[in-house]
Amino acid sequence: MSTQAKGTALITGASTGIGAIYADRLARRGYDLILVARDQKRLTALAEQLTANTGRKVETLPADLTVQSDLARVEQRLRTDSGITALVNNAGFGAAAGLLASKVDEMDNMIQLNVTALTRLTFAVLPGLVERGNERGGLIINISSIVALAPEMLNGVYSGSKAFVVNLTQSLHNEVKDKGIRVQAVLPGATSTEFWDRAQLPVQHLPEQIVMTAGEMVDASLAGLDQGELITIPALPDAADWQKFEAARKALEPNLSHRRSAPRYGLNA
Repeated sequence: MSTQAKGTALITGASTGIGAIYADRLARRGYDLILVARDQKRLTALAEQLTANTGRKVETLPADLTVQSDLARVEQRLRTDSGITALVNNAGFGAAAGLLASKVDEMDNMIQLNVTALTRLTFAVLPGLVERGNERGGLIINISSIVALAPEMLNGVYSGSKAFVVNLTQSLHNEVKDKGIRVQAVLPGATSTEFWDRAQLPVQHLPEQIVMTAGEMVDASLAGLDQGELITIPALPDAADWQKFEAARKALEPNLSHRRSAPRYGLNA
């Protein structure tokens, strides 16, 4: 694996779990790092460890991405730092309870983090990546979830927020695929992280056979990136299953919009 310098990767939700492992793996691939999360103490400890282990430059940028002023600081860094060549939109949280058992303020907070912050950070970094794309390359990795494809699972707002991430990534790919920029959406299944504690469904309560370690999840996702995948589902045994799913979706497109309603509604007799 090449360790040639590749610019700087900004990673959100970087202090623990999936984000911390992405930081380690990208540093070992030659990226300097900007680590974004709320907990300065954890960020500092991780930065010192990564620098010692990889020799890369690691900066911390403490921020709560649901706070407008904090989000604006991270956006500004993405807009103005010409050394940034990669963005990992990892920050997010979920919920297991149904909508009736949830609190609307918590759902709104989830949308702010999973959707609004991710969108604004992508908007902030994209012009610079496009400008520099053909000479330095650019990379955006968006962490979604398998619930994007399974709205019956867990919480509907969470599922919807992660479906948004998939749709945005697919649309963005069509815009930038010829501009030297790679994009990827990663759809983890159950992963052993602190995520489950916040969702009030401790990971030890899940069937052991469905829970992947965060390290293996990230390593599989980066292998998918190396293989050119736009959508990576680390647990999916056969990529052809995803291709069939996509083919079925695209087969609907010619008949999604017509001047008249479908005959089955009986309005055009």
